Amino acid sequence: MSLLKEDIVFHGKILDLALETHKLPDGRESRFEMIHHPGGAAALPIDDDGRLLLIRQFRPAARGDILEIPAGRLEKGEDPAACITRELQEEIGRKPARLELLSNIYSSVGFCRERIYIFLATGLTTTSTALDDDEFIDLVPLTPVQAFAMIDAGEIIDAKTLIALQAYRQRLAAQK
Repeated sequence: MSLLKEDIVFHGKILDLALETHKLPDGRESRFEMIHHPGGAAALPIDDDGRLLLIRQFRPAARGDILEIPAGRLEKGEDPAACITRELQEEIGRKPARLELLSNIYSSVGFCRERIYIFLATGLTTTSTALDDDEFIDLVPLTPVQAFAMIDAGEIIDAKTLIALQAYRQRLAAQK
């Protein structure tokens, strides 16, 4: 491991900011600003009619609403599948019978440790939602054709959502 020293300079509710000193491959040392995040889980939920259940959610970092797949932060020691099962129930009122891991990604590896596990969620049953006080979410059911057209038009810009939809697009193309 290249980590030589780590100083937490900010401890927050959802992330920590650290100044880290690492030994580089050539032997020199360098400091990096690093965001420590527990990671998350996300899912592309597909209903029995084949519609993709995306959400439109207010995101302050984007200065407005973003069309995305449901996702949430991992609690300490939480399994990603358990996390996304909880988040699907809270955000869209659906419980999946099946979860299949599509991918896992680092959200922004240059400065952040957040790793997101992306699932395909099927066999959905309806439950009640339980939004947090600061969550404003609208369910947006789309056909695959509609979602792929929105990608191609640059209307879907959330990274985890693009990865999930492109993986699903490849899966559909392989089935033809």
